[in-house]
Amino acid sequence: MDSTFRCPLYKMGSSVLFPGQFMSAQRFKRFRMEVDLQRIDLDDPPLPEGYRWLNWRALLRERHAQVKWRSFRKDLDGRVFSCLSQIEGCRRLITEISNQPRFLPAATWLLVFQPELSWPAEDCGTIQGISRSGGVGSIQNVGIVPEHRGLGLGKALVKKALQGFWQAGNDLATLEVTALNRVAVSMYESLGFRIVSVLYREAECGTVVTGSVRAPGADKTAVDAGSPQ
Repeated sequence: MDSTFRCPLYKMGSSVLFPGQFMSAQRFKRFRMEVDLQRIDLDDPPLPEGYRWLNWRALLRERHAQVKWRSFRKDLDGRVFSCLSQIEGCRRLITEISNQPRFLPAATWLLVFQPELSWPAEDCGTIQGISRSGGVGSIQNVGIVPEHRGLGLGKALVKKALQGFWQAGNDLATLEVTALNRVAVSMYESLGFRIVSVLYREAECGTVVTGSVRAPGADKTAVDAGSPQ
């Protein structure tokens, strides 16, 4: 591994990020969300015709990294977290996530599109999960490549990961999402997630801005994602 990436990672709920992999001179607003797995439907999520699940294996790291990069490189999170806009950053993220002591293969999935067996399979979605102490599952990244969006695949990925958390004995699942990503926030809410806190992270170092964590709806002035300090 390149010595540049031998330093600790910032674990950010729905993202694991490298120090120095942030856009400088910015701070961004994040929602911390959670769902009670005992109160939601955890039936197997249906997929549109031609799509199938591929369970985690270490040899799939590169395929997960490629999907992550294709999903985020031109999106909001790719602008906020520069590591997600670079294939090498995505490779290192997948390696670090999968090497975590409580990495959860049952909550880590690849989505593949193959309408006919004679056609080459196309990887189009990725999600990773980690079990944390206290019976909490943590979603790391949810990525759907642009040409396969609008089909409910992101929601299916999240539900599949939630199944894995529940089967591993977790009662809660958590994630963080950039507040300006309203489509993602709405999707998580439709699955039963609720915002439990609002915080701001320094883009330069990834740390939470001192005093910024607050309950949803609390009045506080700060800078949203993408706005200069």
